[in-house]
Amino acid sequence: MTPRPTPSGSDPKKSAAKAAKSVKKAAEKAAEKAVTKKTAAKKPDPVADKAPAKKAVAKKAAEQNAVSKAVTKKTAAKTAKKGTAKAKKVAPPVPASPPEVLAAIPASPEVPAADRDRLLSGTHHDPHGVLGAHQVPGGVAFRVFRPYARAVTVVAGDVRADLHDDGDGFFTGLLALREVPPYRLLVAYEETVQDTEDPYGFLPALGDLDLHLIGEGRHEQLWTALGAQPMTHQGATGTRFTVWAPNARGVRVAGTFNFWDGSAFAMRSLGSTGIWELFVPGVGEGELYKFEITRPDGSKTLRADPLARRTEVPPSTSSIIHASHHEWGDGEWLARRAEGAPAHEAPFSVYEIHLPSWRPGLTYRQLAEQLPAYVKDLGFTHVELMPVAEHPFGGSWGYQVTGFYAPTARLGTPDDFKYLVDALHQAGIGVLMDWVPAHFPRDDWALAEFDGRTLYEHEDPLRAAHPDWGTLEFDYGRREVRNFLVANAIYWCEEFHIDGLRVDAVASMLYLDYSREPGQWVPNVHGGRENLDAVDFLQEMNATVYRRVPGVVTIAEESTAWDGVTRATHHMGPGGFGGLGFGLKWNMGWMHDSLDYMAHEPVHRKYHHHEMTFSMVYAYSENYVLPISHDEVVHGKRSLVSKMPGDWWQQRANLRAYLAFMWAHPGKQLLFMGQEFAQGAEWSEAHGPDWWLLDPAYGAEADHRGVRDLVRDLNVVYRHTPALWQRDTDPSGFQWIVGDASEDNVFAFLRHDAEGSPLLAVSNLSPVVRPNYRLGAPDDVPAWLESLNTDLAKYGGGDVTNPDIVKPDPQAWHGRPASIQVTLPPLATVWLRPA
Repeated sequence: MTPRPTPSGSDPKKSAAKAAKSVKKAAEKAAEKAVTKKTAAKKPDPVADKAPAKKAVAKKAAEQNAVSKAVTKKTAAKTAKKGTAKAKKVAPPVPASPPEVLAAIPASPEVPAADRDRLLSGTHHDPHGVLGAHQVPGGVAFRVFRPYARAVTVVAGDVRADLHDDGDGFFTGLLALREVPPYRLLVAYEETVQDTEDPYGFLPALGDLDLHLIGEGRHEQLWTALGAQPMTHQGATGTRFTVWAPNARGVRVAGTFNFWDGSAFAMRSLGSTGIWELFVPGVGEGELYKFEITRPDGSKTLRADPLARRTEVPPSTSSIIHASHHEWGDGEWLARRAEGAPAHEAPFSVYEIHLPSWRPGLTYRQLAEQLPAYVKDLGFTHVELMPVAEHPFGGSWGYQVTGFYAPTARLGTPDDFKYLVDALHQAGIGVLMDWVPAHFPRDDWALAEFDGRTLYEHEDPLRAAHPDWGTLEFDYGRREVRNFLVANAIYWCEEFHIDGLRVDAVASMLYLDYSREPGQWVPNVHGGRENLDAVDFLQEMNATVYRRVPGVVTIAEESTAWDGVTRATHHMGPGGFGGLGFGLKWNMGWMHDSLDYMAHEPVHRKYHHHEMTFSMVYAYSENYVLPISHDEVVHGKRSLVSKMPGDWWQQRANLRAYLAFMWAHPGKQLLFMGQEFAQGAEWSEAHGPDWWLLDPAYGAEADHRGVRDLVRDLNVVYRHTPALWQRDTDPSGFQWIVGDASEDNVFAFLRHDAEGSPLLAVSNLSPVVRPNYRLGAPDDVPAWLESLNTDLAKYGGGDVTNPDIVKPDPQAWHGRPASIQVTLPPLATVWLRPA
């Protein structure tokens, strides 16, 4: 029992002496307890790979304790000095009084047995209702649960009281106070004393509006409500932890700040929302953490935060508390983006990149020093980054995501990634990002059966298991899951200034029978095979993103003939569905057909002529991107130049002709890294592009540099020729000149801009020169001039050109009243513009 404060009017000398004696006795008692009692400071870390983190935190705690001791010593000296000075006025000098006045604890209100058991087992849904400070008959009861602590002292202003040790880490006491005061805890361990606020002395740090929106599945900035948020709450700095785990019997937060033992950090359940919350004072940026979840069957699982904004570098899996400090410098870019034309009416040529292997070993910030300059030099309008969201297995290239809200830590911090995006924007380059809402891996520390039951995945095993990739599909019918994904799309656009999302594997989301045999899927309520939940999700995602973030574009990788992928969500189609609302769609049909044609020897191409023309039958059914992506240059498919027939000269000539045909074809362009300089080897994430091919010391460097120079010129002419992009989705912007010259392997067509100004594109995909080749031509263009020729010597060609102005004559040809005669180089594409 600690002595009561000195009564008013007592002899100061006797009171000070008595207090000093009591302090001495209390110190002796604490010393005796230190010798006899074992402490949890010796308990081993439950997470095997966290030993280094634990040592670092122990060091940090010791440093903080040293500071705390210095402050306490200074305060004690100041208090003792005041007490002595006061005593001198009324009595002879006496020993200094203690630094704080001691308060009596007349009773010990222990934690009820049921609550005690639930707290010990990690199954308490309302630890704040038990722990902390509460008004009770006779005063204020203090209850603290700190396993392995030797002693706990409450400090409230001038009141300092040692709590009673009730065993198992529980410390309690009753103070004769009229109301709950502001207080702190001094928690003594074997080698240190922690001076901290009590986590159970705070009201919820999540507002009612947040909870309402989460419950409705409409929280469009979900990342501001869930996860780990450093903040100041009720005057204290710390971190608010929140997680959605509706099936959990209890949730605790464990991390480096508590030596990975979450016993003393139980979270409270916030009503029927399934949200668990805990504000932990004194914990801030850089700390590692996970959620320890007690499943319905009583077993426990340690899970990474689904909304973690930063993670450890794989293969480590912990989440990291993060707050952004990046200051953006791309305001001018964002303003132009918001006011500019939509993507389908603007120049849009994309360089696809796998960041970890573009220049292996470079960080985000190092990439920012090289990538913008390289892409700008080549003239691409955008880069598309293969998924940068955190993923455990590098060989998945990012397409099996575990950290949907965290850029991969392999290349740096989230702010480092923002720095890269910022640098690209300031160089005038848009940033697209592959986004993967179709599925997630089964890692037992991530989303799979997150709280012990199906949560993010569908409860029906047939619907949950993805048949192709061994992963799990999201349950798009659950509003919280849909909210998680819609908010994630917004998150990348708003927080990281991403200009567009290319949505991966849309077809696998849209069809219930995707890659499934009869009996492995259940029809929808209408008896069809469409996944109605996925349709609703995609419509909601697109509508929300376009509403919130002006100027962005969403792009679907959708490989079927689903009607209305790029139609507005409120416009109904013949199938009874509204459009999915995407801005653009990958044209997989064009890609497969055209590559199949180009792979044939020229002598056989006449039998496959339709493969190059069929795309125009459906070219205006959607807003298309023509993709030559990573998928086409890996896993035995060979690089783009290696797909071409013939010797090395012919392969490069075919490639150059194909690229110019692609850039002139209606639709936007996408080219994967390494293909811009005719890399011969397949791409591998292990080593990236073969940059040595561009080394001047390499004998064939000129061959590869020539292809890259062509790509640069394609982009330059493309940007400055509205006919090539302004009416990509308007049938009046395209006219065949000749589409049936299969014997000649020749294709010729006109493109028109909004003012009617044309560009004539002609491809001769046979290996022979065709001099004076007659083509029908408009009679309102007095002369034509060659603006691009893939056979130029500087590109590695034979330099067969049309150097002079070409004038039409009145001879009708190809159904037109006039015609021109041009020389067609072998295996080449020529662009002609009005002179």
